[in-house]
Amino acid sequence: MTVGTGSDEALVAAAQRGDATAFDALVRRHTTKMYRVAYRILGDSAEAEDAVQEAWVSVWRSLDRFRGESAPTTWLYRVVTNAALASLRRRRPTVPLEPTDDWISDSAALGPEGHALRTEEVARVHRAIATLEPSQRIPLVLRELEGMRYEEIAEMLDVPVTALRSRLHRARVTLLARLKEMRYG
Repeated sequence: MTVGTGSDEALVAAAQRGDATAFDALVRRHTTKMYRVAYRILGDSAEAEDAVQEAWVSVWRSLDRFRGESAPTTWLYRVVTNAALASLRRRRPTVPLEPTDDWISDSAALGPEGHALRTEEVARVHRAIATLEPSQRIPLVLRELEGMRYEEIAEMLDVPVTALRSRLHRARVTLLARLKEMRYG
């Protein structure tokens, strides 16, 4: 197997045996998505970078304790989510989220006016997401923005799927209410 082309499970197993190249391959493969998760939770690029760095240090230190009971991606995103949560707990107030390029890239086809409206709309949604409590914001980000499965998120947050669905429902209802307040309030 060429390093970096194997499955995540194979890379983790090789890294557990001390293969630094396999660990580097994991880092290259997952850092961008881990950053997106952290950024969407924290709303600040520097804090998100710090959270990802803390997550990778934590993963390196705990490699020997990973037993494969969950998918490596679930474990990695749980670690970065916990690092982002720790960062949230260290600061007040919540920093508004800024729109990212991947959210507005398709608005270029709308022309300058459409692009401006789309950018404003995306910023409003991000600001509304930033007002949610972490117990609602994190599952919402992971499900709606990162497209993770309910089972993955529930495992990551260590809650039953039914509890996760309830949190997501409350998050969506609250988000809609906040968006209405921002538009008409």
